[in-house]
Amino acid sequence: MNVFIFTFLVKCSIFLQGASSAKVLGVFPFPAGSHYILANKLMTALANNGHEITFITPFPTKETPQNSSWEDIVLDGVKEDYYKLFNQVNMYDDSKIHSLQKLSKYQTMMIGWVNTTLHHPKVRALMDKKVKFDVVITEEMFNYAHRYFAYHFHAPLILLSSLGPTAWVNDILRGPQPLSYVPHFLISADFNFQEYLSRVKNVFFSIILNAYNDIFLIPLHNRLLQQAFPGAPPISELNKHVAFILLNSHESLVQPVPLVPSMVSIGGYHIDPPKALPKDLQKFLDDSKKGVVYFSMGSNLKAKDMSDEKKQIFLNVFSKLKQKVLWKFEDETISGLPDNVFVMTWVPQQDVLAHPNIKLFITHGGLLSTTETIHHGVPVLAIPVFADQFTNALKAVQGGYGLRIGYNDENFNEETVTNLINELLTNPKYTENVKRISNIYHDRPINSKESAIYWVNYVVRHKGAEHLKVAGVKLPLYQHLLLDIVIPLIILLHVSVYFSIKVIRFAYKVRIKSKGEKSKKPKTQ
Repeated sequence: MNVFIFTFLVKCSIFLQGASSAKVLGVFPFPAGSHYILANKLMTALANNGHEITFITPFPTKETPQNSSWEDIVLDGVKEDYYKLFNQVNMYDDSKIHSLQKLSKYQTMMIGWVNTTLHHPKVRALMDKKVKFDVVITEEMFNYAHRYFAYHFHAPLILLSSLGPTAWVNDILRGPQPLSYVPHFLISADFNFQEYLSRVKNVFFSIILNAYNDIFLIPLHNRLLQQAFPGAPPISELNKHVAFILLNSHESLVQPVPLVPSMVSIGGYHIDPPKALPKDLQKFLDDSKKGVVYFSMGSNLKAKDMSDEKKQIFLNVFSKLKQKVLWKFEDETISGLPDNVFVMTWVPQQDVLAHPNIKLFITHGGLLSTTETIHHGVPVLAIPVFADQFTNALKAVQGGYGLRIGYNDENFNEETVTNLINELLTNPKYTENVKRISNIYHDRPINSKESAIYWVNYVVRHKGAEHLKVAGVKLPLYQHLLLDIVIPLIILLHVSVYFSIKVIRFAYKVRIKSKGEKSKKPKTQ
C-alpha cells in the first residue's frame, strides 16, 4: 500500500511539474543510431511533459511531439562523415585489437564530432543569442568539452551515461568504486572479483586508463575548448556544473555498484508500449506456430558486412530449424535464402520482441537490445563484436538467460552455432530465467521514463540540486584519494623505520664495543 501511495504521489508530481515549462538544451552530437534513440526518447518525454526543447543533433527529428515547443539544431554533415568512416573501418575486426587500442580508436572517432559541434555555425549562432536555458543535458561519451554549454548558459548540467555507471562517470560525482569488485568497463567482460590476478589486472588497468584520461584526453579537450572559446574554464572547473547523472542501466542488466544520491538508473526509458506491426510482418509472426528466431546485429553493425563464411554458416543453421527466422539484413537480394527465413532491411525491434511467438533473440549484445530483450522476457544468443557488448553477453550467460559466442572466436562454426541455438530453444531454463529477471526489471516504484522526467524536473526545480552532491566533489583528486594523508604517513613510516634501524645498529655496536672492552680488561687477583 505504501508503494502504491508513493507511486501515485510521484506520478501526480510529474504531471503537475509539466505545467511549469522549463527551457531544456539537449546536446547530443553522437551520430550512432542507438545513441540517437536514447537522446530523442529523453527529449520527447520532456517535451510531452511541457518543456521547451532545443535539440543539438546530427539527425533531423521526424516526428516532434504535438503541441510542444521544439527546435532542432541539425549538425549538417556529421552523420555523413560518420557513415563514411564506418564504411572505411570493419567493426567486425574490433574484438581482435587490445583494449587500449580500442580506447584510442573510439576517442579518435569521437574527437571529430566534439570539435565539429563546438565550431558548427548553427551552434555558434545559438550561443550568440541572448537565450536562457534552465538545464543542459548532454551524453557522457568522451565529450568533456561539451560541458562548456552549461557554463555558457549559466545552467545546471545533467549527463546521460549511455553505458551506465562506468568508472569515469562515477568519478565525476565522486561515486565510490572499489576496485576489488567494480571493474573498469573496458575489461569488465573478463573480470572475476574472486580471482586474485583478475583484481590485480583491474587495479593496474584502472591506473593506466585513468592516467591516459588525465594526461591525454582531458588536456586534449581543454585545447579544443580554448581554440573554440578562448578563455573558457578548464574541464576540471566545468565538472562542477554537473548536477546530476542519468544512468542508462538497471541492476537487473548490469552489476550493481554503489551510487551517490545524484546518480539514478533509468535503464529502459526508451522502450515504448508495443505498436501495430506492418501487415506482412504481423502475418509472418502470427503464422509461425512453432515460434520465431529473431536475428539482428543492431544499428551500427550491418549483417550484410559479415564475412561470406559467417553468412553461409547462418544460412545453413537456419535451414535446419523448425522455427521460422526473422533476419534484419540490409540487402534483400541475398541469395540462397531458406524458405523459413524472412529478411527485412529494417525491423521495429521493440514491437517484434513483444510478439508472443518470438522464442529467441540472436543479438550483438548492445545495451539497448539487451534491455529490450529483458523488458519483453526473451532469451538470447549473444554474438559480441565491440565495446560493452562482451560485458552484456557475459551478463546474459551469468544470469542464465542466454549463451554467447564471440564473432571472432576460433570455434565459430556451423556445429557450434547449431548446438547453441538448439540448447536455447529446447532447454526451458533460459526462458524461465529471463522471465524471472524481467520481473525484477519491471519491479520499480515508477517506470524508468517517469523517473527520468522526475529527476530532470527535480534538478530544474532545485536550481541544480546542490544538496544531493557528496562533499567529495569539492575535493581535488589527491585529497579525495587521501594521498595528502597516505603519502606523509608512508614517508613518516619510512623515516621512522630508517632511524629505528640506525638506533638499533648504533646500540648493537655500542654493546659489542662494550663487551669487547670488558673482555680486554685484565682480571684482578
